[in-house]
Amino acid sequence: MKALADRIVDVINLLHITAHLGGGVGKVLARLAAESRRRQAGITHTVACLETIEKTQFVEQFQAQGGQLLLCPSPQELDRQIRLADIVQLEWWHHPVVAGWMCSGELPPMRLIVWSHVSGLHAPEIPPAFAATPHRFLFSSPCSLEHRALAGLMSRIGERLGVVVSSGGFSDMPAPADRSYGGPLRVGYLGTLNFAKLHPRILDFVAAVRLPDFRLALVGDPTTGARLLTEAAANGCERRLDVRGYQTDIAHELASFDVLAYILNPLHYGTAENALLEAMAMGVVPIVLDNPAERYLVRHMETGVVVQDPGEFADVLDWLATHHAERARLSANAAAAVRAAFAIERTAESLQSHYQAVLAEDKRSFDLRPIFGREPADWFRSCQGDEVWRFSDDRDSRPVAGRGPEFLYERTKSSVFHYRTVYPTDGRLASWAHALAAEQ
Repeated sequence: MKALADRIVDVINLLHITAHLGGGVGKVLARLAAESRRRQAGITHTVACLETIEKTQFVEQFQAQGGQLLLCPSPQELDRQIRLADIVQLEWWHHPVVAGWMCSGELPPMRLIVWSHVSGLHAPEIPPAFAATPHRFLFSSPCSLEHRALAGLMSRIGERLGVVVSSGGFSDMPAPADRSYGGPLRVGYLGTLNFAKLHPRILDFVAAVRLPDFRLALVGDPTTGARLLTEAAANGCERRLDVRGYQTDIAHELASFDVLAYILNPLHYGTAENALLEAMAMGVVPIVLDNPAERYLVRHMETGVVVQDPGEFADVLDWLATHHAERARLSANAAAAVRAAFAIERTAESLQSHYQAVLAEDKRSFDLRPIFGREPADWFRSCQGDEVWRFSDDRDSRPVAGRGPEFLYERTKSSVFHYRTVYPTDGRLASWAHALAAEQ
């Protein structure tokens, strides 16, 4: 019997389980809590953070909107909260701490929605059995369905899969700034500065630019871009980089850009790309590559420009510098399009439809160990996709490997080094991390 079938539930006790409240996830959950309060939607938001808080910006915003925070709850307290919740929403990106909870044993009965905040097109990949297990599995970009192992799921499990873009909206962003079209073109980048996110050849794009006095402003934590800055100094490009560091007033930085050079690694893990959307909302014209996530966010020559290589990047900058009316058109289109399509109201409405549908279903217990394994090394390896061969249990059976994709060498972002830090006694993780470190 379906416990709450055939009626609309007015009050929903929603428990989010997440590793932390930083970055895009923290922003969207804080904004969802604010939107629930504004709409008087009858949703109580509780967030269980499974690791300690480092950046409090979105925590404070979430709590200011009436959200309840459980910081590093004990297993017993988390089980109790799960049983009390009408719906449990797992914010998933293969974080090692969350994997430890997921595979800790048979989980309590719940109505489970998993919201994936990585594309799954490359590691960390989404095991199809995982996507088919909860009451609902939500991708945060349509690009996830381009994965060959996920493409057929929609026809098999239908409404249990969905796409809800994880945008927190733009209520904190001012209207697009009035820009002068007579001065030098101001070009910037906002986001992570390492090569797992930025294109490994980003300096080739920078070097190709012909505009006099061109400089690329970099807004992001320079500690994550140490290799980029070292390489720039080695090849003489550092004079073309304006490193501004991590900034909290993003709107102020974006108001100083005419163009966003968002040239990302084709194997990056992102989906909604909040930095890109915020820039577009401020009227900054984006230049992107034809990567899966970006092609769902930027329409070529309508809301931005898609390029293929450094030469095209240089050509587009020349064109934008001289075609002021076209740049103004792209700027206005970008701001109008993203503010309409990716408003927090759209995100909240999409999630609400899934909440109401799931409330008509019974709670279920889950055991995710058959999907992910029983030990930390198994959990990590389960999502490595085409790179899984690097993580064999038999060290002698692994071929001699050259340097792999940049995401393998991240110190966080669910890499083997991240897993080893969280689970230092796991011998296989230590062995794999040692082998990868030797390739660098």
